[in-house]
Amino acid sequence: MIFNLIIVVQVISALSIIGLVLMQHGKGADMGAAFGSGSSGSLFGASGSSNFLSKSTAVAAAIFFGSTLALAYIGNGGHTGSDAGVMGRVTVPSSQAPATGIPATTPVQTAPSDVPSLPANNAAPAAAIPATPAPGTAAPAPAPAAPAPATN
Repeated sequence: MIFNLIIVVQVISALSIIGLVLMQHGKGADMGAAFGSGSSGSLFGASGSSNFLSKSTAVAAAIFFGSTLALAYIGNGGHTGSDAGVMGRVTVPSSQAPATGIPATTPVQTAPSDVPSLPANNAAPAAAIPATPAPGTAAPAPAPAAPAPATN
């Protein structure tokens, strides 16, 4: 009950902050007046006393921050001490044991009859094995290139 009330207060304060900020008059609008079109006192000087909209925005922001802190406290369950983090409060029922393997009742799947299989001795044919030179024998040296013809 209190959790829902705090969420409603937070949403209303967030929407009021958005509305109040959009209704306020920006400081950049007075910059053009400083260069000759209007009667502005200074370019980036003090803006004088704050008006109702800026005070209302500050109040709505304070309510928003307070409700956010309250939601964080309630969401944490009132714990203030250190624990093992987010997963520290997760409990696993003891009746569930971890899986150890494939159950014995699983039927054995065999390959269809149209799939070829390896020969019984699993030996590769001798022609498929490439010949490699014996260790210690050098490969034949490449033939020397013919000299380039001389040009006069």
